[in-house]
Formats: sequence, C-alpha cells, structure tokens
Amino acid sequence: MRLTWSLALLLCSGMMTGAIEPISTGLAMGIAAAVTGFLARYQNVLYYFQECCRPEWISYNRTGLEEDLRTKLFGQHVAARVILKAVTGFMNNENPRKPLVLSLHGWTGTGKNYVSQLIAESVYRKGMTSGFVHLFTATAHFPHEMHLELYKSQLQQWIKGNVTNCPRSMFIFDEMDKMHPGLIDSIKPYLDFYEQLDGVSYRKAIFIFLSNAGGENIVQVALDFWTAGREREEIELKHLETALSLSVFNNKNSGFWHTSLIDKNLVDFFVPFLPLEYKHVVQCGLAEMATKGLTPDEEVVDRMARDLSFFPKEERVFSRQGCKIISSRLDFYI
Repeated sequence: MRLTWSLALLLCSGMMTGAIEPISTGLAMGIAAAVTGFLARYQNVLYYFQECCRPEWISYNRTGLEEDLRTKLFGQHVAARVILKAVTGFMNNENPRKPLVLSLHGWTGTGKNYVSQLIAESVYRKGMTSGFVHLFTATAHFPHEMHLELYKSQLQQWIKGNVTNCPRSMFIFDEMDKMHPGLIDSIKPYLDFYEQLDGVSYRKAIFIFLSNAGGENIVQVALDFWTAGREREEIELKHLETALSLSVFNNKNSGFWHTSLIDKNLVDFFVPFLPLEYKHVVQCGLAEMATKGLTPDEEVVDRMARDLSFFPKEERVFSRQGCKIISSRLDFYI
C-alpha cells in the first residue's frame, strides 16, 4: 500500500523523474523499469489514491446540484435558477472565454455560503475539502489596511500558483462587504478575457464572491412585492440585478466599491438571496433536525421559529437572522 501511495503522489505531481534517488545506474534503471511497468498496467487505479486535477476527482454533477438546490435550499428560487444555469453552462463549455465569476448577495443566513458549498460538492469529489477549492475570509486573511499592498501581491501569487497547479480551481471570497476597497482589483487580470497571462490560462477557474452588501435593496424589493400582494415567486433576476450591482459598486464600505470588476463587466451574475419567510425558517429547522439524526418535529421547530425576530414587526413576514442560527437554537428546544 505504501508503494502504491507513493506512486500515486508521484503521478499526480508530475515529478516522477526527480523523485527517484539515483543510487546507482543499474538500480535506477531497474526501478524506472518496474515503475513504468506498474504505471502502464495500473495507471487509472493510482489516480484514486491521491486527489489529482483529473476527471476522477473533478467532474460536474448537474443532476446532483439541481437536486440539492431543490431540496436543501429554501426560499431562493431566483438564486437556485441562476446558479444552476450559470454553473452548468460554464462546466459544459470545453473552451470558456473567461472564468466564471459569481457574486452572491443578501442578508446573513439566507444561504450564500451554503450555495457555494453545494457548487463545490457538484464539481469536486471532495467538495469543500478539496485541495482545489480555496476559501478566503476578509477579516481572517486580510485584516489590516496598512498591509494592503502586501495582500495584493500575496493574493496574485496564490491564485496564479493554484491555477498553474490545476486550471479547474475554485476561489471563494467571503465577507466582501468587509474587504478593503481596492484589494480585489488586484486579481482583475485573472478574471478578464485573456487566453493566457504569463503562460497560465485562468479561463476554467471559478470565482465566487459572498457579501451582505446590497441586502437592503433585495429586502426592499421583496417587501414591495409582499405589500402589493404579489407572490414571492414572481420576483425575477431582472427586478434586482441592475440595482444590486449599482448599490454594491457605490457602497464605500464594500470591497466592490468602484471596482474595475464591475466597471468592466467581469462579474457574470449578481445573484440575489431573498429574505426568508417564516415557512422557510421552519423548513430549515426540520432539515437541521434530520441532519442531527433526529426525527423532524414540526411542533418543536415551530416553537423555536416563533421566538425568532421577524419584520415588519406586526406582520412578522421576514426573518432577520435567516437560517444561520437554527442549528444552535434547536438544541434549546429539543
């Protein structure tokens, strides 16, 4: 097993020649012949021992993503529709003209992080734990404004290195509303319509930005529809996307403030996440009970949901916290 594991590492890294110590010419030739014969016979088997940038580890599952968005994401018909079409179209294109760039917006607890996880699971066999999925959090990775220039250089090198290693890499930037303005512009060339930059093609990479910025605009549209007596499902992307992109672009407290990514139309979709209603919170609660290995109990979940904060105050239509605190809150009611 140890020999198989070592060979798998060598095969994935593409460093077969340099990895063998030349103890002697005869011994080296013998080892090389043995390894070559082994790989020729068991090459496909070895790829299953170590994650590689190959179809065995990276293969888009449209059916799986569609099912997950339908059964696990609650109250987000607009986001679900846009995400499925955008990811499917991109992954089915053997020669995309640019990377896929998605910007997910909405209040906390509406499902932005969860959707990025679902996308990763539909593309990578190891999901979010894949070595080809990279998560950046503004407050953790880029905390100090005084180091902005250093962060820019590090971010460029990190993306270039990882895409060089695997063109089908995914980069997720969380807390874009807390990122220092100007930082994200440093990766603008990698998101543009270039065939290659310094010998590296970024066209098969996926960039996902997550932000609370623009959430107020999304809430206002949802509230206007509810006030007018219109169904939530009538809300479409066209009712939100333009106003959302302008709001984010002009928000001085956002990492997208006057960014060239928006100015140059490099973001493919601004995806709105609507505020969740009472029924959606209940759905989250029931799903969470199932995840915990418990029998879903609507009475328990309903008691928990009634104690949460909703607005408008009298009508209690939209949840202020969404589903983010459901897991910890449920423990109190079980």
